[in-house]
Amino acid sequence: MIAIVDYGVGNLFSLKSSFAAIGYEAVVTGDADTLRKADKILLPGVGAFGDAADKLCTTGLDRVVIEEAKRGKPLMGICLGMQLLFDKGYEYGEHAGLSLIPGEVRPIAEVIPADYKIPHIGWNALRFTEKKSPLFQYIKEGDCVYFVHSFYAAHCEPDVIANAEYGAPLTAAVQRAAK
Repeated sequence: MIAIVDYGVGNLFSLKSSFAAIGYEAVVTGDADTLRKADKILLPGVGAFGDAADKLCTTGLDRVVIEEAKRGKPLMGICLGMQLLFDKGYEYGEHAGLSLIPGEVRPIAEVIPADYKIPHIGWNALRFTEKKSPLFQYIKEGDCVYFVHSFYAAHCEPDVIANAEYGAPLTAAVQRAAK
């Protein structure tokens, strides 16, 4: 069973429906025991880093997600959920993340040309790093994915598995094995 973490942030039921459409059982839950019993955990997120981190911490689910990831349970963060996996984020101040992946989430304005629009919205081609990930087994170099973001993961090069170009290479996906 795949557990989709419900901490008050995210597009939860469309994620659950997506899993059902491809034949996988998924449950939306804010229950720590259900997360512990799950085979895999999905951390979604929509909104601002600090607000999401606070909600995750307030529910106590931050500790459960960290414990399960450190035990080796597969964990995937989508969008803001991926950003929360890093040490910290700088959206409306400096906020602590889950520190499961070294790095930080910074404004794209720091690295893209001044005449590029923010937020970055649109389809962009994925460029894979040397680390070929099974996450992309059905995706080819250059396939396009949709982005809506104003922040990117920085200082995380050893864990980057895909980038997208928007005036500068921006982290599109990371992967880290449990330790």
